[in-house]
Amino acid sequence: MRHIRYQEIADELRSRFADAPVGSVLPSESEMSAEFGASRVTIRRALELVREQGLIDARQGFGWYVAGEPVQQSLQSLGTIESQVEGVGKLSERKIEEFAFEPAPARVRKILDVDQVLRVKRVNLADGEPFAVVTVWCPADLGASLSRRDVERRPFYELLDVELRGATQTIGADIAAAADAALLGVPVGAPLLRCQRVTTDHAGRALLLSEHVFAAHRTEFVVDLPHSEPSMTPSGLRLVD
Repeated sequence: MRHIRYQEIADELRSRFADAPVGSVLPSESEMSAEFGASRVTIRRALELVREQGLIDARQGFGWYVAGEPVQQSLQSLGTIESQVEGVGKLSERKIEEFAFEPAPARVRKILDVDQVLRVKRVNLADGEPFAVVTVWCPADLGASLSRRDVERRPFYELLDVELRGATQTIGADIAAAADAALLGVPVGAPLLRCQRVTTDHAGRALLLSEHVFAAHRTEFVVDLPHSEPSMTPSGLRLVD
C-alpha cells in the first residue's frame, strides 16, 4: 500500500499531540518542515488533515495549537483564577516569579494611595500549562506578614485579614512582548487579553491592584446581561484613544 507523505506526517502529529494539554503551542511550520524533511506545503496539508479531526487549530499570531474549549471566566462575582480553572475540571497551580517590597510606581501609588508596596508576580498554570501571568500590588503594611510561600500557596483574597467589598475590572487587548510570551509559552506578538482589577474594602479603599495577562486562545470572559430597556450608549463601554 502506497503511503502519502503528508498522511504519514499527519499520523505522527496525531500521536504526538493526542494527550497534550489544550492550548499547547505547536512548533512552527518551518520548524516542522526541517524536522520531517518535507516542504511547507506538505506540512500544511498534514496540519489541515489533523485540524479536520478537531485535534488542533490555528489562529493569527499563535500559529498552530492543541484545540479544545477555552476556560470560561465569569464576571458575575469576585473570584480567583484558581476557582475558575478548577471549576472546569483542570488542575490549578501557581508559580511565583517575583516577590518584593518596593516603592510604588506612579500608576500604582495613584490607585492604592501608598508609597510602599508588596509586589508579587506569578504564573498560574492549568493542567501544567501556563494560563496567566499575574502581578499583584498590595500596600506594604497590609502585606507585611506575608511570605513568598504564603502567596504561592493561597490567593491574596484568602490571606488578607480584611473584608472585601468587590472589585472593578477593566479588560483590553494587547500583544505579547518577549517577557510575557516566554512565561505564557506563546510567540512574541501573539494576541493577549490584559485585565486590570482594583479590589476595595467596604469603606471603598483600594487594597489590591492586580494585572492579569492571558493568552487570548486559552480563556473567555462571560457575563450574563439582565433584560433592560435599550439605550443609545452602552454603560460599560469606554473608548481609548
